[in-house]
Amino acid sequence: MSQQRKAVALISGGLDSMLASKAVMEQGIHVEGINFFTGFCVEGHTHAIRKQDADKVKRNNSLWVAEQLGIKLHIIDIIEEYKQVLLNPKHGYGANLNPCLDCKIFMVNKAKQWMAENGFDFIITGEVVGQRPMSQRKQTMPIVAAESGADDLLVRPLSAQNLPATLPEREGWISREKMFGFSGRSRKPQMALAKEYGFADYAQPAGGCCFLTDEAYSLKLVDLWKARGERDYDLDDVMLLKVGRHIRPKPHFKVIVAREDGEARWP
Repeated sequence: MSQQRKAVALISGGLDSMLASKAVMEQGIHVEGINFFTGFCVEGHTHAIRKQDADKVKRNNSLWVAEQLGIKLHIIDIIEEYKQVLLNPKHGYGANLNPCLDCKIFMVNKAKQWMAENGFDFIITGEVVGQRPMSQRKQTMPIVAAESGADDLLVRPLSAQNLPATLPEREGWISREKMFGFSGRSRKPQMALAKEYGFADYAQPAGGCCFLTDEAYSLKLVDLWKARGERDYDLDDVMLLKVGRHIRPKPHFKVIVAREDGEARWP
């Protein structure tokens, strides 16, 4: 009997990573998920404290995606390691303070380390050519593979037919024909595929939960660094910066005013 191959999928909690994982699972590959916790992607926390988000589901989307797929999810705290990615991005920032390309390189590299340590064969991501202006351009996707060290063990099932064949394809572990050629910013192909797979409920397909892409949040983080005289932060800072209205009447004095009852009760 041939050996069953194993892949680790980067699970963000969004639609793309769910579909990419499912596409590979459909080919008989054992898939487990991995989610790297930076502190900057906790939208469920926002929904839980604000009345205006009362109708939104209170859940960890990564855990929920893993449950829908029926796979094990490994959540790994990288808050301290991620600081260097955010503070000193080699490739600069994308939207606001988001170190988009460096972030993807870092996470794929961490997944490669996990893969080697746990006896897995390749890595899956939900990346789509042309979907994001920095990390998912045709010119930058090879940079992610090369600088992460994953090289051709990095499989992007949703855009595989638009990219060079990877080692798992060449070795016959997975079929290129059973993957896809999605490209561009439209999410209609993904939504159609979700329907085909029977996924009726999923996180906003056009989104992303990273606060660092938000202009207002980024400005508050820069303000924090200026007031402290150093570019540093901890998890409490990350969470507090997204709550209330921040007013700084003097350089070393800040007032945070709750915008509604939920924020006044936090934490």
